[in-house]
Amino acid sequence: MTTGIDWDHPTDPRDGSWQLEHVKQYVGSGGTEGQYWNGTQTLLLTTVGRISGHPVRTPLIYGEADGRYLLVASKGGADEHPLWFRNLSAHPEVRIQVGTRILQGTARTANAEERAAYWPVMVKHWPAYDEYQARTDREIPIVVIEPAA
Repeated sequence: MTTGIDWDHPTDPRDGSWQLEHVKQYVGSGGTEGQYWNGTQTLLLTTVGRISGHPVRTPLIYGEADGRYLLVASKGGADEHPLWFRNLSAHPEVRIQVGTRILQGTARTANAEERAAYWPVMVKHWPAYDEYQARTDREIPIVVIEPAA
């Protein structure tokens, strides 16, 4: 059985098991049939590993605004951005699954004006984002996924 986890950061000593637990929880709560993961609105994002070139699938909390999907690029105020966000620097084309719908899209980081507008949307879905932002001295980015036409 494949998990879709492709730990793609050669300097990080972790084996990716923390991310695998997220996937197990997602699948255990309905996975591809449902769009809720532990009671939170969730999509399954597929990026391409910067180093390996393999697909990397990660369940993430999302918001929607202006016909776009929004993701917060943070691991709770950690010093580095998560694997999927780093992968986007090399491969901005993504696939997302929301419930049973599968969409192609292009990901980019929100500009300052968009971030100001979209941050409350994300905090509405998970209030802990505000706590995350308060614990870091840098601005946590929001990723905007533009669905393909």
